[in-house]
Formats: sequence, C-alpha cells, structure tokens
Amino acid sequence: MTDSRKKPPLAGIRVIELARVLAGPWAGQMLADLGADVIKVENPDGGDDTRQWGPPFVEGGDGENLSAAYYHCANRNKRSVTADLKTEEGQSLVRRLAATADVLIENFKLGGLVKYGLDYESLRKVNPKLVYCSITGFGQSGPYASLAGYDYIVQGMSGFMSITGEPDRQPMKAGVAIADIFTGIYAVAAIEAALIHALKTGEGQLVDMALLDVQSAVLANQNMNYLVSGRAPARLGNAHPNISPYEVVPSADGYLILAVGNDNQFRRLCTILGLDGIAGDERFSTNKARVANRDEVRRMISTETLKWQKADLLKACEENAVPAGAINTIEEMFADPQIKARGLRIDLPDGAGNVIPGVRTPVVLSKTPLRYERPGPRLGEHQEEVLAELEALERAEREGKSAL
Repeated sequence: MTDSRKKPPLAGIRVIELARVLAGPWAGQMLADLGADVIKVENPDGGDDTRQWGPPFVEGGDGENLSAAYYHCANRNKRSVTADLKTEEGQSLVRRLAATADVLIENFKLGGLVKYGLDYESLRKVNPKLVYCSITGFGQSGPYASLAGYDYIVQGMSGFMSITGEPDRQPMKAGVAIADIFTGIYAVAAIEAALIHALKTGEGQLVDMALLDVQSAVLANQNMNYLVSGRAPARLGNAHPNISPYEVVPSADGYLILAVGNDNQFRRLCTILGLDGIAGDERFSTNKARVANRDEVRRMISTETLKWQKADLLKACEENAVPAGAINTIEEMFADPQIKARGLRIDLPDGAGNVIPGVRTPVVLSKTPLRYERPGPRLGEHQEEVLAELEALERAEREGKSAL
C-alpha cells in the first residue's frame, strides 16, 4: 500500500479516460498508480467491453459478478462514471470533465468523437492546456488511418509474427496483447512529456499513438538486422538471431534457457558440460563463428544437457556465472521467491468486504512511491462523488471569476 506520508509523483493530475479494452486503460492504470486521479467514463449499457471478457470472473462474497479478470488487469485505482455519448447530457458531462482535466485518453476510431464535439479540436477550445491522447490502430494520418486496429492484426502487419515461432510451423503471435501493452506504456511516456510542456507553457497538445507504429518500432535489433543487411529476419524458434547458444535446451527432466552472451561464458559452459575441446575450435571460439554454425552448437550442447537434471544444471551454471534460467508456468512465477520479495502480487480490498488480487506496476520510486488503493471500480460506482466534485470546482471557478 502507499506510504501516506509521501505523495505519488502525479498527485494532483486529473485524467479523463474515454478508453476501453487494453491500450488506453493500460495507460490510464499506469497514470493512476503514479498518483493521477483517473476518471473512467463508460457507456451505461455494460461499460468497458472487458467487463464481460470471461471466464474467469471476479466473484464477490455475496456471489456478485465483479467483472471479468481481464477488466481488473487494467483498471485499478480509477473511479468510474457513466455517460451515454449519443446524448447531449452525456456529451455535456464529458465536456465539463475535460474542462477540469489535465489529460484525456481516448481510443475511438479516427474521427469517432467529432460528431459528439469531443475531439481534440473541440475540447482544446474548452481547455487549452489539455493533453489529449488519441490511441488508434494506425494513427491520425496515412492510408490506413480510418481502419479499425486490433492487436492481433497489428502483430501480423508489423513483422513481429514473421520472426516468432518455429521455422517450419505457423507464424505465432505473443501470448499477451503486446501491441496494446507497449502502446499503453509509450502513451504514458508521451503524456508525461506533454504534461511537462503544458505545465511550463499552459499549452496542451494532441498525442497521436498508433499500435502499428509502436509494434513495428519495438522490433529493435531485428529492425536493424534488416536495415543493415538488407535481409528480412526469419523465424528461429527459441534461438537468437545474433547470439549462440542463446536458446532453450533440454535436460533429463524438462527444459531450461541458456543465455550465453560472450565468449568467456561459452568457455565456462563448455567446462561444465565436459566440452572443453570445442571452446578453442575456430568454428566455435567466437560468437560470430557460433552464429554461423548454430546448428552444430545446438546439437553438441543439447547432447550434453540431456544428461543433467534441470535443477543441477541450473545450479552449476549459477556457480560458474553462466546465464541460465528456468521456464516457469505463471503459477511457478508467482511462487518464485524473487517475485515474492519484490511484492509483484498485490491484494486490494474494494470497501465491500471483497479482496481482489492484482499485479503492481513494475516501477519502484524511492521518494515518491506509487499508490495501490483500490481495485477496478464497479460500473458507475463514483457517479455521485465525481458529479459533486465537478459542481464544486465549477462553482469555485465562477466565484473566482466574479471576484476578479
């Protein structure tokens, strides 16, 4: 829980979230954990789509459906109000909220909020300092701008799936929606940069985030491998395109990861496995040579690792400074002593006698710790509270102007 004596870094920042599913809510949750007051505006007819994306569902002590586990992965620390954007009343509420906010996050299709008068150009007239973050599949420009964007499709279009999976099998997506999650994280960085500008100048701006931009950009070394060589990288399964041996290997009782990053580590691995004779062989003595002969390296290493129990080999690697690791299930990950020591799992009471588990934002700040105060809200849970605050802010604004 948050140390009440220290304010989180974004305390006093107000964020309006007109976003659903994952990329926008992920950004909103990070900002909320960092201390921002995030008000999630949902359609009164069911709210965020992910509330229904189960099983599993979180069940209250009285059997109440508290929304799907999926919803709770991205909506901690927020307050929920409802507004039907098709109505003048709903549009007016969002406009009033935006007038008091520092940030607005939305993930409607390009131009989807123009008809409601809730697009950037409309709301900047209401609040010139507003940082308005629009998250779409393809951004505000380009031939695909008007198309709907989905994480799975973007993983394919970006080239990510072309380098993921076994060479002779189907291209594979990641096990989670990484385009959405990376976009949410990049959005937070962009929002914070725009906030600094707004605090210095009083001038807000549009933050244009596109899933395809992000997923393409985070291919990192694989992008550079292509740009430098002119050859598109291919699927290598669990092998690394630039390092060998850097992959999954078998043991007598399961699999583990070897991550040999330099020649000294390779020599030490050879000693562990009784392969001292190959460490000086010019076919294997350098990483460049091992990459060129990766199939033979894999064959020799795997032949020897199969003779070991997994735990014994991991211990030997640790004792000899050879990077290696277990391949955990998610259950095993949460049971890992390092994960426990870092407090990755959190349990948040909802004020109604229920405790909902979650995973903290993986950021630790020594002076301004993040806050973890409440789980994802019920639909419209904070309607009266937020409306009362809004009326008080508007009244104070009117009285301040009349005093001038």
